[in-house]
Amino acid sequence: MDLTSFKALSFDCYGTLIDWEAGIAAVLSPWARSAGLSVSDEELLLAYGRAESSVQAATPGALYPDVLAAAFRRTGEALGVAVSDEQAARLGASVPDWPAFADSADALARLASRYRLIILSNVHRAGFAGSNRQLRGEFAAIITAEDVGAYKPAENHFRALDTTLGSLGIARSELLHVAQSLFHDHVPARREGLRSVWINRRHDRPGWGATPEPSGEFSYDLEFGSMGEFADAVDKAF
Repeated sequence: MDLTSFKALSFDCYGTLIDWEAGIAAVLSPWARSAGLSVSDEELLLAYGRAESSVQAATPGALYPDVLAAAFRRTGEALGVAVSDEQAARLGASVPDWPAFADSADALARLASRYRLIILSNVHRAGFAGSNRQLRGEFAAIITAEDVGAYKPAENHFRALDTTLGSLGIARSELLHVAQSLFHDHVPARREGLRSVWINRRHDRPGWGATPEPSGEFSYDLEFGSMGEFADAVDKAF
């Protein structure tokens, strides 16, 4: 792949740029301990990931804080422990507190000198605005679940992306999609005929974590263990 042939990059944010697993675990782990549950963070994330994807599919128009709260309640049901309204609301409000990966801000700054950057995220506008205070990204467009009324891997984000590319004067063939989640991003990228880069943030850990196992065919053109490695490859190509 010639990385110099692209004019724009679209990014998943949570899992790719923001460490959403650390953010979720920071709320779920104290809850599990206080409830006397003998489960690891990985087991909590796995249960949570299944719950969140089912909530998103069932209520595509719900704002992300409400999805988080509902998914937390379903996680509690699956583990046999009730989740209070206060606990559910705490997870729902936690998105701006989720930490950025250490390499994300620098990588975005370097990539912005080469490409137009677009966010394609399963979150709400206020949540991403909070996260971008850490990322300090310069984005040509920001497309959230709140904007399109659905959650990836549904097609809504990608129809909005088509419109955005047209307004920016960028052809689909000039866009590269960059994401961690095979389920949320690389399955639909294959479906949509988009070339993509897998940022394999979990390369040193087994299992799927908070991201469900992909339920359809997926592909990707390049794989990197971090955003820093991807930005290094871009710098080298140019």
